[in-house]
Amino acid sequence: MSIAVDGPDTVTEIRPTFAELVSAFARIGLMSFGGPAAQIALMHKICVEEKRWIDEDRYLHALNYCMLLPGPEAQQLATYIGWLLHGVRGGIVAGLLFVLPGLAIILGLSSLYALYQEASLVTGMFFGLKAAVLAIVVEAVVRIGKRALKSGFHRGLAAAAFIALFFFSLPFPLVVLAAAMIGLVHARGVPSAAVEISEEVRARPPLLRQFATLLFWVAVWLAPLPLLWLLLPETALPEVQTFFSTMALVTFGGAYAVLAYVAQVAVDHYAWLKPGEMLDGLALAETTPGPLVLVLSYVGFLAGFRESGVLNPLVGGLLGGVIAAWATFIPSFIWIFAGAPYIERLRGNRLLSAALSAITAAVVGVILNLAVWFALHVIFTRVEPVNLANFGPLSLSVPLPVWSSLDWQALVIALVAAVMIFRFHLGIGKTLIVAGLLGLAARFLL
Repeated sequence: MSIAVDGPDTVTEIRPTFAELVSAFARIGLMSFGGPAAQIALMHKICVEEKRWIDEDRYLHALNYCMLLPGPEAQQLATYIGWLLHGVRGGIVAGLLFVLPGLAIILGLSSLYALYQEASLVTGMFFGLKAAVLAIVVEAVVRIGKRALKSGFHRGLAAAAFIALFFFSLPFPLVVLAAAMIGLVHARGVPSAAVEISEEVRARPPLLRQFATLLFWVAVWLAPLPLLWLLLPETALPEVQTFFSTMALVTFGGAYAVLAYVAQVAVDHYAWLKPGEMLDGLALAETTPGPLVLVLSYVGFLAGFRESGVLNPLVGGLLGGVIAAWATFIPSFIWIFAGAPYIERLRGNRLLSAALSAITAAVVGVILNLAVWFALHVIFTRVEPVNLANFGPLSLSVPLPVWSSLDWQALVIALVAAVMIFRFHLGIGKTLIVAGLLGLAARFLL
């Protein structure tokens, strides 16, 4: 395969066939419960540990880049890995398969919600899976931390990132950029070994070709907009495309960083949702596979359903959900296909490699923060922030669980999953199957 056309070769001994790549990412897409921390952990376990398709350093290098981008970092990481293994077609397939199972489920649940305002029976099926994902996330923090935190400096960065996010709720991009700057300053006084990369990867990507790639994917991203304004101007669909395309450029830090604003605009400005319905959508998205930002497809569905114009409301809703997903996820292909060749080339730059390794350390703190947040919300049904002190514009607060809201069923399932993973080293698939069956029993038999 020519690198000039498809992408760089991997540096590992095992290279999957395209069919193996499709099978693996279909599996990842179906099992990617629990938000970005769990999804990053799942891809690491399958692509790095089980399959050995890429090595640890290259995985973390790709993760560092994706953490700097707006939008769903886990889907971008899937696209990056697919691109590394099978070029552009691999990136497209990996990125789509990561999203499509969750999108199909969220559209189905949104349909039930819009028609009947009730989807609890369906979401109950995922109760046990969420509890099991908690054990997967904890394992990821331990595993990635052992490999990424190679010095006291990096361990300190990870701890500082966790404190900044968990206790002070600092913006995610600020924490990552601060880590990069600290890594650059630290690297100037510390010698490091050069990273061995191939001459093909070291070569500068053709500027015109990368610019053409950028223009092509931007055109793909925005292509539905003129058609919607021309053919369906009386529906909410053109505004859905416009609004969520704008959101895709500013969603740093994942879904929670933008959900409050989306809810406010969707309720107060467009009147697509009623007050409180955003929380219902978030509950649906949290219990389905795929990125949490799929909740935006739920918003798009309700917008298309309630302002369908000449369309059947259900058809309008499905189109709204798909358009919201299109506007949200297509930019991931733009960032990866236009930028990844340059990011791969930077693996040989000592200072930039040091900055990215500092980001890796901060990312461990980020994943730990997500893991703690996820654990609190899985095991307890109520978590309330407690303000401890104020330092000018900063406030020191801690999310504390309401102990009376302990969900002992979720705790038991999480402990069973932890024993299966840590003690018996069973695979993710078997663990999720057992947890899913326990979850069904807990919800419908006990």
